[in-house]
Formats: sequence, C-alpha cells, structure tokens
Amino acid sequence: MSEFLPELRRQHGLTQCDLAAELHAVSGNLSITREEVSRWERGKRIPGPYWRNWLSQVLHTSQRELELAAAVARHRRHFPG
Repeated sequence: MSEFLPELRRQHGLTQCDLAAELHAVSGNLSITREEVSRWERGKRIPGPYWRNWLSQVLHTSQRELELAAAVARHRRHFPG
C-alpha cells in the first residue's frame, strides 16, 4: 500500500492535501486529513475497507487492487524482511 497509493495519487496529479480534500468531498467524512494520507503512504496505517472504497473512486482504481495492496501491507507487517 505504501508504494501503490502515492504512485496512484501522483498519476492523478494530486498532493496529499488534494487527496484528503477529494476523499472528504466524495465521502462527506470530515475526519480525513493530509496527515492520515501520509500515514497510509508511509505504511504507518493501512486504510480500512471504508476508505479503500472511497480511494477506489477518487483514484479510479478497482477495489480489488486496493484490497490486494492492503493484504500485502498486512503480510509485511507480520513477516518483515
């Protein structure tokens, strides 16, 4: 997820602030911030199903791709190296 998400964001010409604003606009959820996007991109957190749904819409990618990226990120947390 930490490699996939920033790549998708950049392909759409978005900054982390832009992505947070887009997510807020489509979801109506005020809790999303640039800091949360940064945490996802640094691998500190993995976006849950709720945010993966909105990310797929904003970044025009399939939910399946985001699910796979999240699964890889979870695996790496449990089996680093």
